[in-house]
Amino acid sequence: MNYKEQYSAYLNQVESYLLATLNNLSVSAPSTIKSAMNYAVLDGGKRVRPVLCLAVADILQLPFDRLKEFAVAIELVHSYSLVHDDLPAMDNDDFRRGKPSTHKKFGEANAILAGDALLNYAFELCLSKENFNALDAKALKLFAEYAGYDGMIAGQILDLESQGKSGNSDLLYQIYFNKTAKLIMCPILIASILKDGQYYKELYDFGYNLGVMFQIIDDIMDVEGTLQSIGKTPNKDLLEDKLTSIKLFGLDGAKQLAKKHYDNCLHALKNIPNNKFLLELTQSMFDRRK
Repeated sequence: MNYKEQYSAYLNQVESYLLATLNNLSVSAPSTIKSAMNYAVLDGGKRVRPVLCLAVADILQLPFDRLKEFAVAIELVHSYSLVHDDLPAMDNDDFRRGKPSTHKKFGEANAILAGDALLNYAFELCLSKENFNALDAKALKLFAEYAGYDGMIAGQILDLESQGKSGNSDLLYQIYFNKTAKLIMCPILIASILKDGQYYKELYDFGYNLGVMFQIIDDIMDVEGTLQSIGKTPNKDLLEDKLTSIKLFGLDGAKQLAKKHYDNCLHALKNIPNNKFLLELTQSMFDRRK
């Protein structure tokens, strides 16, 4: 299969299991919360994180059934983070994935609860895995750490605290590592953990640089993109005076920085076999601003 066919195959696997997972929500739960959870997750998104999980699993010869719960759970956590990011107290964005944000559709209180529900359901899903073992526990611990107070949430806190301030590159990288990179590294490293740590260092370096590059490209698209192309309100970073790569280095400097991390991704993949799909995915993520 070529790259697009392979991505589509992974995407179909993810979407099928994601839909089955959401269809399995308890019948006794209020319909409002189930509708809000479905709205936040379905009908949008490229599913980059679960696709990364499946792609690395293929390289390591791990079957889909061995990590499908983790792959989908990471997407649930990513979706919850977007719901909360869009809230008036956070980024205050009316659109996400080209449609009204969850709080615009269901109200602020229900959006908060939907995010909370997706977070909890993600871990319930992982713990419901058949034959849950010590490697699963190790993977789940990494998941909780990378999504938690010293991971993604730490990045969000630092992002909020840096608004309106000058900042520096050390703080910028601390934000990007925690806020964005860790939830991109997470599915990559979980696949490695479930294969007893195979290629862990190489995959760690790849995931880190991919995540930082991803966020820098987001910065660029916030300036150069439109609502139609990025699925959310453009120029939000400038309006809220956020600490971004563009604020520190300018648009051209940010593009050069993105290229540096793109090159680092390629270097990290050199010693990993059967890396063609990951190379092409990295290229696609780098080119998405063009």
